[in-house]
Amino acid sequence: MLSQWLADGDTILVDVREDFEHGEEHIEGAVLVPLSKFDADTLRSAHDGMRVVFHCRSGKRSADAASRYCADGERVFQLAGGIDQWKASGKPVVRPMTGPRIPIMRQVQIAAGSLVATGVGLGVLVSSWFLILAGLVGCGLIFAGVSGWCGMAKLLAVMPWNRRSGQACGAASCCSA
Repeated sequence: MLSQWLADGDTILVDVREDFEHGEEHIEGAVLVPLSKFDADTLRSAHDGMRVVFHCRSGKRSADAASRYCADGERVFQLAGGIDQWKASGKPVVRPMTGPRIPIMRQVQIAAGSLVATGVGLGVLVSSWFLILAGLVGCGLIFAGVSGWCGMAKLLAVMPWNRRSGQACGAASCCSA
C-alpha cells in the first residue's frame, strides 16, 4: 500500500532515524527529519495536505514522531516494522556509495572496546585510577542500552570520515529546520 501511496504523489515518507543511519541506507523518496531535530510544525507547514508516513529502523522512534505530529485529529501513519521490515519483505533500499565504510554502531563498539582495554591495561600497569575509564565506558553503554541514546554514536557521526556531501538539508532531501 505504501508503494502505491508514494507513486500517487500524495504521501510523504518521513525517515526519523539519525543522519548517519539514513546515509547508510534509506527508502527511495524518504525525507530525512531526524527525531533529535524533529519539529512537527515545520514538517506540517512544509508538507501541508499530504498524507504523512513515519518510519525508523524498527518502529519505536516513528511512534514517538507520530505522537508528536498528531494534532487536530490528523491522520498519520507508521511503516510497520520500519526499514527492517521493509527490507525483509523484499522491497528495495538505496545504499549510497558515499558515507561511512564502517557502520557507526560498529565504530562505537571499536571505540568503546579500545577505551575499556586501554583503561584496564593502564589500570594494571600504571595506576588503578585508570580503571575509572573502563567503568565510565561501561556506564555509558548501559545508559545507551536503556535509553536508546548513545552519545558516542552522536560524536562519531560528526567526525570527518563519517560526513557525506549534502548530508543535512539538501534542496529536495529534507524539510528546512
